[in-house]
Amino acid sequence: PCLQLEKLRNEFKITCLSFLPGDQNIFVCGGFGPEVKAWDTRIGKVIRSYKARVQQTLDILFLPEGQEFVTSSDCVSRDSADRTLIAWDFQTASKISNQIYQERYTCPSLTLHPKDDVFAAQTNGNYVALFSAQRPYKMNKKKRFEGHKVEGYAVSCEFSPDGTLLATGSSQGIVYFYSYATSRMVRTLSAHKQACVCVTFHPVLPSVAATCDWSGEVAIWH
Repeated sequence: PCLQLEKLRNEFKITCLSFLPGDQNIFVCGGFGPEVKAWDTRIGKVIRSYKARVQQTLDILFLPEGQEFVTSSDCVSRDSADRTLIAWDFQTASKISNQIYQERYTCPSLTLHPKDDVFAAQTNGNYVALFSAQRPYKMNKKKRFEGHKVEGYAVSCEFSPDGTLLATGSSQGIVYFYSYATSRMVRTLSAHKQACVCVTFHPVLPSVAATCDWSGEVAIWH
């Protein structure tokens, strides 16, 4: 049986959470609130607040070494996208950059490459964008992964453990696999009848992945 180890009460509904690399006692969470908060489970208290001034934080991604992290938000206007992606200093809670992504699409999912200093962001522009994981976190304008439809769903994306593939779900229920080296689509998998919102690779077994759809159906693939 699963045992509850800790219960922490937050002021807002949490939709994303990420543990600090190297210290599983500390996590950063966000959701339907203007701030992102760091908690220490050993004392059961918030140790830092990151004032994003957004309505909702969509995802949180720690960058290599865990000293900095990126948040994505729903804050996109007709004239500005300066808070779509924000880079933060974990220790000081200061905002490093909010000029990372200038196209006016929200980014519901972020994923870090396992070997290269880059991270990818699923966008509601029906493509996955690639960014440097080192300051100043510039977007790679020559390389993007496109061909799948998102259409407003919070569809996740993920790199394979060896870094050679990028997988993403889609609003049509199809899983798309792209070559990281060339950004070309290498194969598709008709996984679900409803929107496929999540795909994840097995951390040890090659060619094994799990998917789930909007209705809550989970499938394992080999």
